[in-house]
Amino acid sequence: MDILLLGIYAFFVWLIFIKLKWLPWNTAWQVTVVIIPIVALSILILTLNVVAPSTADVRVLKYVVQVVPQVRGRVLEVPVEPNRLVKKGELLFRIDPTQYENELNAAKAKLASDEAKFAAAGASLVDASAGARQLQEQLKAATGQVRALQPKLELARLRVRQNRELVATGAGDRFALEQAESTLAELQGQIATASANETQVSQRLAAQVNGEQASVATSRAQLATAKAQVDLSRAELGNAQWNLDQTAVYAPSNGYAINVQLRPGSFVVSVPFSPAMSFVEETYQVIALFDQNELRLVEPGDKAEFTLKTYPGRIISATVDSIVWAQGQGQVQQSGTLPQTGAFPQVPGRFPVKLIVDEPDAGLFLAAGADGQGAIYTAHVAAIHILRMVILRVGSITNYLVLKLH
Repeated sequence: MDILLLGIYAFFVWLIFIKLKWLPWNTAWQVTVVIIPIVALSILILTLNVVAPSTADVRVLKYVVQVVPQVRGRVLEVPVEPNRLVKKGELLFRIDPTQYENELNAAKAKLASDEAKFAAAGASLVDASAGARQLQEQLKAATGQVRALQPKLELARLRVRQNRELVATGAGDRFALEQAESTLAELQGQIATASANETQVSQRLAAQVNGEQASVATSRAQLATAKAQVDLSRAELGNAQWNLDQTAVYAPSNGYAINVQLRPGSFVVSVPFSPAMSFVEETYQVIALFDQNELRLVEPGDKAEFTLKTYPGRIISATVDSIVWAQGQGQVQQSGTLPQTGAFPQVPGRFPVKLIVDEPDAGLFLAAGADGQGAIYTAHVAAIHILRMVILRVGSITNYLVLKLH
């Protein structure tokens, strides 16, 4: 662009001083003619670098997922083809599921056994509750029997006294006295038996735990233990099912499996630092790196353009999404050493600007690692943005050149 402007300027100098001779071609004008383009171009370029900053370092970044299986085992199949587009949810590889199927069947059997124990504990609680109610009825019956025998006992005692008095006076029948005494002894035995039953039932009812009869409390505790075991078995069954499901590893998103070296028969483990393959997502980010003083006037929403060497001659339009106001030199790692600020200072870092590709270029395939040039057009001095656009397009055309000698 600078050469083009100098060519146009030289044409007008030739036209004015040589062809038409409107001004004399003397020493004063010759010095003036040389100074004017130097000063003008310097001002123009310095202004352009602020209102329409450019960079020679535009990069396409993509997320790389390290595919690590959740379970270990021998690989049975690897249907994915390297460097071919894979849709989200498609099978990447499958691990031998035999071990995990056996664990799942064992978990199912254990759950069935624990559920049967839980049902038996429930039935035992029902029986214990019924037994407690039966004891209550027995207590009521024993108490009622004692109360029913008390009047008969008093009557029997009265008859014994009366018969004794009659026998003592000679007016009574001794056989009647003996019969009355026998009836009294029988009633006393019945009351003693009923009282013993009442005491025994009362003692059994008095044995309580947390306000419940001991047998009921014991059965309830056994039921709670059986339920906890069922819950544990269900969790183990869920884990066994999950492990079995993890033997099939699927694509986490749309993307590409790069450099697939995994083959059937290989053994994979669930260790983070030993991935089975690398998966590159289809979505991308475009990052442009600028020197720190070039971003004074840049704001999110500003228009931008960039070119990539993979698409010579093509200008891709974009919009500034954000400026990442952070870089590695702004962080000091925790250590026992002092920061290095002496003989070998670090080169000042650049700040990345995230660009969003506009339509209709949003669907364009951008390779991970592709690089090129770019420019941002701020809202200031828009009249000279055309110069940056021309420079960017000329640079894009030069991408057609493959400069090597072999």
